[in-house]
Amino acid sequence: MPPARHCHALCHALSPAERSWRWVRWSPAAVHRPRMSADWWQWVASTDSLTARLIAASERPFRVKLMHQGVERPRRDEARALGLALTEVAWVREVMLMSGDRPWVSARSIAPLDRIGCRRLRALGERSLGSWLFAQPDLARDPIEVARVSPGGEGLCDGLWLRRSRFRHGGIQLLVQECFRYEMAEDLGLSVTR
Repeated sequence: MPPARHCHALCHALSPAERSWRWVRWSPAAVHRPRMSADWWQWVASTDSLTARLIAASERPFRVKLMHQGVERPRRDEARALGLALTEVAWVREVMLMSGDRPWVSARSIAPLDRIGCRRLRALGERSLGSWLFAQPDLARDPIEVARVSPGGEGLCDGLWLRRSRFRHGGIQLLVQECFRYEMAEDLGLSVTR
């Protein structure tokens, strides 16, 4: 892993994911409840394993497709959520949660470099984060925050609803953000009205 001082130029470049997530405005999930259909609320507000829910809902094999991972400077809102200084770098992992060849959920996870959570994220590869995370008996999850995807979203954020929450397990903390995509809505018959 490159030391933080070697990341200065890389951490200032905007990846496609950075460009598509950077203008997100997060609110408590309950704020969005009146504008969300009941079927979407069951997905967005659920506090159990999203991986397990996706596997149960998919008629095709479920898989995790690794899109990108590496040392980066988190976005300002991500740094605040993790209690990091704006100049600090973290381990960032971006994946697609796939139903067969259909991308259903885009996920972006961030872990500070000074904890074992970073090593856990690095070692996952194309395995599900949820399968490890929800097996931890002392897992704590902060309240879910939600954002509506702005029209014209692209890249990892090409979907309808975003959610995020911070997880803690022992000395580990990480921020997990998930974008529910149009393909999932189409395949499961969920409302796509903006």
